[in-house]
Amino acid sequence: MPPTEGKSLSHRETMIIVLGVLLPVFMGSLDNTILASALPTIGREFGDLHNLPWLVTAYLIANTAITALYGKISDIHCRRTTLLIAISLYMAGSLVCALAPNMLVLILGRVLHGLGGGGLTSTGMVVLGDIAAPKDRGKYYGYFSATYTTAGACGPALGGAIAEYLHWSVIFWMNLPLGLVAVMLTLTLLRKLPRHDKPHQLDFLGAFLIMTASAAFMLALSMGGVRHPWTSPPILALFAVAFVVGTAFVVRLLTALEPLIPLAILSDREARLAVIMNTFGWGPIVGLHIFLPIYLQNIRGLSPAVAGLSVLVLAVMLNVSAGVTGTILPRREHYKTIPMLGLALACAAVLLLAWRSRDVSLLEFELILTLIGIGFGTLPPLSSTALQNNVSIHSFGAAVATMQFSRNLFATVVVAGFGAIVLAGAGAAGAAPAQYSAEGFTRVFVAVAASFAVALFAVVLLKEKPLQTTHA
Repeated sequence: MPPTEGKSLSHRETMIIVLGVLLPVFMGSLDNTILASALPTIGREFGDLHNLPWLVTAYLIANTAITALYGKISDIHCRRTTLLIAISLYMAGSLVCALAPNMLVLILGRVLHGLGGGGLTSTGMVVLGDIAAPKDRGKYYGYFSATYTTAGACGPALGGAIAEYLHWSVIFWMNLPLGLVAVMLTLTLLRKLPRHDKPHQLDFLGAFLIMTASAAFMLALSMGGVRHPWTSPPILALFAVAFVVGTAFVVRLLTALEPLIPLAILSDREARLAVIMNTFGWGPIVGLHIFLPIYLQNIRGLSPAVAGLSVLVLAVMLNVSAGVTGTILPRREHYKTIPMLGLALACAAVLLLAWRSRDVSLLEFELILTLIGIGFGTLPPLSSTALQNNVSIHSFGAAVATMQFSRNLFATVVVAGFGAIVLAGAGAAGAAPAQYSAEGFTRVFVAVAASFAVALFAVVLLKEKPLQTTHA
């Protein structure tokens, strides 16, 4: 199929393309949260509670390293081919996870899962940039936002119900029919997608370095203070490996002809601020989706299904807020005012949860999550619109991948850090979940508020350039 750059799409053609990528976006978002409520059940079946955080961090590490490569592959070739590769790897990872006989194989399956999942949501967001100029983005962003956040909302409840009434492996088995449907939709509905091809060099070395550094750092965080003292030789060696390999990754970014993360994109002040606000906003949201069900099960004594349902309101209200904000922002001259107020509200709500973590009632918990969702939901439309408003369409795939990479890398650190904080209150390795302390979760919630504050500061610094009405 020849490139269709410059061809104007009708609203009907645009909606067909949108429908073609919503299922992969749904699958990628669902995987971020669906395991949260099932983790305690999986740990009990395999007799391994200590390594449970690796089921999340292994996915995030692989997802983070590969996301930037997907962005460049989509710039080199067509978005449709890239999406088909991602779906295929994702289905293969799902099969390995579903058949896993032990925790090690399950973790390795999650790595393969992450290599596919890295292209599901990011490619969908690149497609959105292809079909809509910044000024028109709000009309279509609502569909992506509703799909992404609805999947995230359903994840804890669905995962908890599957773990309680069926078997946790069903979480992975169901990805196979969903993947087949996604392949058929991609092949048929994305035929008229505009192409903005540009040659790139793929930095596989950079991806390997960041995966190695991240894995060493996560191992140190998960083992330190639990299996080994923080100052023991194994932990210090892991931190040393993370530092040396991480330094090599930075050197690679500075010296490669075309590094994994295009520094030219980050050299633009507004694009850089968009990445920062997205990273420090979404990272703790991923952490909350994973650790709130664990908090409700282990501190408040709820069942997996009820815990998952109780967290549902966060993503629902985030969904509503993002959809409404995405429609309103393009119409406002001062379009960052609403996100500033929203993030301030989210910060205050998380601090209230930290203060009340010991004896919060279920009704109070739901009200607090409502405020967090409403407040944070105002940020995603701003960060994505600001990024598109400041980069060329020919490098938009790499720009979105850079944003996804930064967000996922920070989310990986957040999840590992939160896990270390919570496990530190659980005592020695293999301790019962009931020994988790409320103080650990209090510190987690304070860390979430601090991250939101960084995102808020980036929004304050953002310059409100007029939104473009065409692709630059």
